[in-house]
Amino acid sequence: MSHEHVSYLELLARGAATEAYDRPVLLARANGAGPEALAELEEAKQLALRVRAELEGRRRREAELSALFATAHDLAGLRDLDAVLRAIVQRARSLLGTEVAYLSLNDPAAGDTYMRVTEGSVSARFQQVRLGMGEGLGGLVAQTARPYVTDDYFGDARFQHTRTIDTAVRDEGLVAILGVPLSLGSQVIGVLFAADRRARVFEREQVALLCSFAAHAAVAIDTANLLAETRSALAELGRANDIIREHSGVIERASEVHDRLSELVLHGGGVHDVARAVSEVLGGTVEFTEAGAGTASRAGGHAVREGDDWVAAVSAGGEALGTLVLHGRPDLDPVDQRTLERAALVTSLLLLARRSAGEAEQRVRGELLDDLLDAPDRDRRLLRERAARLRTDSEAPHVVLAARVDRPAGDGDTDAGRRESADRQRLWSAASHLAATRRGLASARDGGTVLLLPLGPGETAADLARQTAKSLGGTLREEVTVGASAPVRAPLDHPDRVAVAYEEARRCLDALRLLHRSGQGAAAEDLGFLGLLLAERRDIGGFVDRTVGQVVAYDRRRGTELVRTLDAYFASGMSPARTKDELHVHVNTVAQRLERIGRLLGPDWQSPARALEIQLALRLHALSDAVGGK
Repeated sequence: MSHEHVSYLELLARGAATEAYDRPVLLARANGAGPEALAELEEAKQLALRVRAELEGRRRREAELSALFATAHDLAGLRDLDAVLRAIVQRARSLLGTEVAYLSLNDPAAGDTYMRVTEGSVSARFQQVRLGMGEGLGGLVAQTARPYVTDDYFGDARFQHTRTIDTAVRDEGLVAILGVPLSLGSQVIGVLFAADRRARVFEREQVALLCSFAAHAAVAIDTANLLAETRSALAELGRANDIIREHSGVIERASEVHDRLSELVLHGGGVHDVARAVSEVLGGTVEFTEAGAGTASRAGGHAVREGDDWVAAVSAGGEALGTLVLHGRPDLDPVDQRTLERAALVTSLLLLARRSAGEAEQRVRGELLDDLLDAPDRDRRLLRERAARLRTDSEAPHVVLAARVDRPAGDGDTDAGRRESADRQRLWSAASHLAATRRGLASARDGGTVLLLPLGPGETAADLARQTAKSLGGTLREEVTVGASAPVRAPLDHPDRVAVAYEEARRCLDALRLLHRSGQGAAAEDLGFLGLLLAERRDIGGFVDRTVGQVVAYDRRRGTELVRTLDAYFASGMSPARTKDELHVHVNTVAQRLERIGRLLGPDWQSPARALEIQLALRLHALSDAVGGK
């Protein structure tokens, strides 16, 4: 046997790295070995590498088998479910050498799969994700009870991708994922995963290894659950005598709750009064929230346990009005559960009563505004009395606002009509709430909503229009366009002015929509010279002041000729050279004056729209000076 062949045996004996097997060939070539010797060495090298690969495979399989037996032994000694689940995930990650491992369990009540334990995860979103049956790779494993593997999650079309799951996987940075079912007989109770943040091919032996491990894990989970149920049953038997002894006390508490809830309803108590009273009786903390109740509670009409809390749906006629959540009492007896359910029923009655009162007040406010618009000759004393009962602010100047939801029409006429009707109803409801909070009035009208709102200190009609568009748009999450009238003084003393102001507000609303300014709020003063045409009162002086007032004021203070320069500039076709000839000044003087005008009017003063308004304002200013001088 040659020296080089002995070298290969030594490499195999000490378990050298693959690249070390090239060294004998290189040494022989350096020492001048012939082609036949080199070919023999190359053949020996390949044989040695095959032997090394076989030895490596056997060592790996022995290590995996040893780890599997050790894991099964460890799991058999565990009794706490949380400890079992953590051990399963930790061992799965270790066995396959992946960056992340995690385990999900099926939720038969919700009909989905939820993340239970993770190891190596860094994303909070990923740790809380839920998968519907058949959704994502894990949902597919849970539904089919078969292992699935992907080396490129986002490029794999074999399973159903959803935005929620893909976002969670992307947050975690996972690329290659292997999932195997946790099965008890024909029932899948969850899924065990191993995953990497880089592309990786999981070999068939690794899939089989994780499946074997999952089989042990499922049995360990079932054992832990059975032990937990046994402990719970023994504890229940131990508490039975206590429950019997406490039963009379529970009945007394139920009677106390009934009396207290009845008293609250009779004396006009509110939802939070009910929650406070039940908290005292049940010895926990009851919280009312307007968020939707749990599905199980709505469907059965009973209080259900969610984690350590109890949840009772507050609903009426199939409509979810909110929930009562009891904290701090994870173990409720049936009588206390019925106490929480009774409190939810009383809460729904109070909410319905409050809603009915609110809707009645909204109708009354709408009727008063309708009378101001349609019957201005009504007795003004009666109008003021009705307004006082609604606590409206009748002393402040008011603005009439016309509001409408603006969004693209649907493809079908029927659907579009249904949406428009729903939009009008939602807009009226939101506007009525806004009117009540601002001590004003609101009514549905002409396919939209009309509001009569008081102006606050220092507030303009344009300010109020913008605020109203923003408030209603935010509530509806739709674009709401609002046109405003000029302020109306003492509208209840002069109801005839309200209808006139409403027409002005509608013209302003139509102008905004024609100007492609949907979703905005504005008064006539915001629309430049177009506002002069739309406004009921032609405020020429206000238009001139808003448009060129700063230039006029500058001339008066400094004795300059900026207004004259503007006239000459526009008359000369906006040519500085012709302007200097018209004014008989140097062209640099014209440039300096135009620069000053730009600082006063803003950088866009020469744009076509601004230039047109400025020229009209200059003509009106000259006309007012001529009339005033006569």
